[in-house]
Amino acid sequence: MDQDDFYLRAKAWQAALTQSFGGGQVYYAAKSFVCVEIAKWLKELKIGLDVCTGGELAVALAANFPASEIEFHGNNKSEIEISAAIKAGVGTIVIDSFDELSRVAKIAKDMNKVQKVYLRLTPGVDAHTHEFISTAHEDVKFGFSIASGDALIAIDKCMSEDSINLAGIHCHIGSQIFEVEGFKVAAERLVGVLASFRDKYSTQLPELNIGGGYGIAYTQDESAIAPDTVIPAISEVIKSECKKLNLSVPKVSVEPGRAIVGPTTTTLYVVGTTKTVTLENGSKRRYVSVDGGMSENIRPALYGAKYSAYLANRTSTAKPITTRVVGKHCESGDVLIPNIDLPEDIKAGDLLAIPATGAYGRSMASNYNHIPRPSVISVVNGTAREILRRENESDLLNLDVVQAPRALS
Repeated sequence: MDQDDFYLRAKAWQAALTQSFGGGQVYYAAKSFVCVEIAKWLKELKIGLDVCTGGELAVALAANFPASEIEFHGNNKSEIEISAAIKAGVGTIVIDSFDELSRVAKIAKDMNKVQKVYLRLTPGVDAHTHEFISTAHEDVKFGFSIASGDALIAIDKCMSEDSINLAGIHCHIGSQIFEVEGFKVAAERLVGVLASFRDKYSTQLPELNIGGGYGIAYTQDESAIAPDTVIPAISEVIKSECKKLNLSVPKVSVEPGRAIVGPTTTTLYVVGTTKTVTLENGSKRRYVSVDGGMSENIRPALYGAKYSAYLANRTSTAKPITTRVVGKHCESGDVLIPNIDLPEDIKAGDLLAIPATGAYGRSMASNYNHIPRPSVISVVNGTAREILRRENESDLLNLDVVQAPRALS
């Protein structure tokens, strides 16, 4: 993990917001990848933190991250999680359903507190991405629909609760999006909701969160969506619509996660075995098996995510041949890269590097087949240090509750 790269990318998002809006707030999406050390980096950078579970909140608090700069997301927050968030003084809770709205209001009232909230709205935008990571069309588990009228009903409900301070509205249209049009449409529809609120309550909601989902390049065929491209496009729409509807421009926030951490990190694998098979059409395919797979990168198996790979420990002038990079798990679907040209002389013991694994690699890692999860190494100023240690078999066994065997009768 390149720490300098992380800092530069985080600063670029804040700079784009400042240049377009004169300010605003960047919340780093912890779900992409978070640990105590990263939360400390964000604190130093004065970047907010977007968490969506009690576990992510615990990491932030363990880093002494200021609770007032935390935004708590999630479509099914438990009472325990909501209580922990309000007790800690979390700055904003993003409410996702009517059940949760009532839950937050009651818990805050019982604690004699007034909790600042956003409402997550569904703007009906069909983002051009995989179905599993598209989150703003109507048939989705997240948020209050604008088109159905649920958004306005939720607003009225919030305004009737003394223990809730409705400060703004929020949306998230999907993940790994490369086009600005979806963000522009979402921004236009959310400003329309701000106008409806003003017309009914004769005041204006001060904040607008346009979410995250900004795409990065995983292969040489892709180009990332840059903050200095997408933020000015969003700004133009928000300012234009606000002027048309006679609204003040709200404080705008965004939630990049993958766009900050994704390109900073490379996963290093050790090659264990290679073999070549002959296909039905007579062509050949070489398999290269590495010491990981779907346990530390589920994305290719989950929704066909594409990656590149490079021979990392030496140079090679050997002819490149079609290769399938696979993991060590007992699944035929444990494929990291289905087809890529790699040097013919790759052998056991070589290192393969797969770039752009900082987001949703280690954060979605599992212990499938009881494989310990890998360490994370931060590199900065020519030095390397471990910020998450490698798991070992003792870590796995520590979860077992072992009882003495029962005597046979």
